[in-house]
Amino acid sequence: MTTPIVAGFDGSPESVAAAGWAGREALLRALPLELLQAWPWPKTDVLGTSDAVTWSRQQLAAEEARLRALLTGVEVTSAHVPHDPADALEAAGRRAAMLVLGSRGLGALRGFLVGSVSQEVLRRAPCPVVLVRAAEEDSATDAGNHEVVVGLDLRRPFDEVLAFAFEAAELRSAPLRAVHAWDPPTGSAYMAFAAIGSVYEELSAVEKQQLTDVLAPWRARHPRVAVTADLVRGNASVALVEATAAAGLAVVGRRARRAPIGTRLGSVAHAAIHHVRCPVAVVPYG
Repeated sequence: MTTPIVAGFDGSPESVAAAGWAGREALLRALPLELLQAWPWPKTDVLGTSDAVTWSRQQLAAEEARLRALLTGVEVTSAHVPHDPADALEAAGRRAAMLVLGSRGLGALRGFLVGSVSQEVLRRAPCPVVLVRAAEEDSATDAGNHEVVVGLDLRRPFDEVLAFAFEAAELRSAPLRAVHAWDPPTGSAYMAFAAIGSVYEELSAVEKQQLTDVLAPWRARHPRVAVTADLVRGNASVALVEATAAAGLAVVGRRARRAPIGTRLGSVAHAAIHHVRCPVAVVPYG
């Protein structure tokens, strides 16, 4: 059975944008598309609930019909489930190739509003989750051959993250930019100025060689992908946000294993989902 791309849908503009992005991705990957609408109130005896459920189902059916007409060759289905949205989407993630959710735009300086459901799904989903901001006139940056940018931390597992990024770039016939940020050891701030320059050069060369070595086997597997490796000194979150200014897709990792206090997003993934303007894919690893 072919795994679908599942898009969360609630009728909002951001969920419509997410459904559209998911549909184009399904077309690229030759996968079915499923629209999932989770209704958090299972009881229908509350005043007005029956009408609200009917209205939400009508919205879902209309979006399914619209996408089916636009996406020739893509199997488009929809489901309306009486469950908590975060729980329903997490469960869907166990059988999905990826989940696609919407994010409301708040402007370039303020970032984007990521709702509690989206944040829960991002932390808990077993598959990649793509966050798409609400459609605006200048937001069609996921189409064409816009650059795919992947943020890497060479101290953590990265195979799943690179696999997703290279595949996305190849499917789009887009270049791939791999960004790795680093800082010299804390104690180097107290070294003599002349020695600092030498240490920085040596450490930078080591980091650059590690990044080159990490990317080498992936370049060999995807020879059609043009790859740029960026070694940036400084904060990783800032480096990624700056690198994605004109990107079509950003890819970051998120540790999949649950800690005693539960899973959480790292600082780079947190910055990406709130401040990167293009769609952001959060890929679980480990």
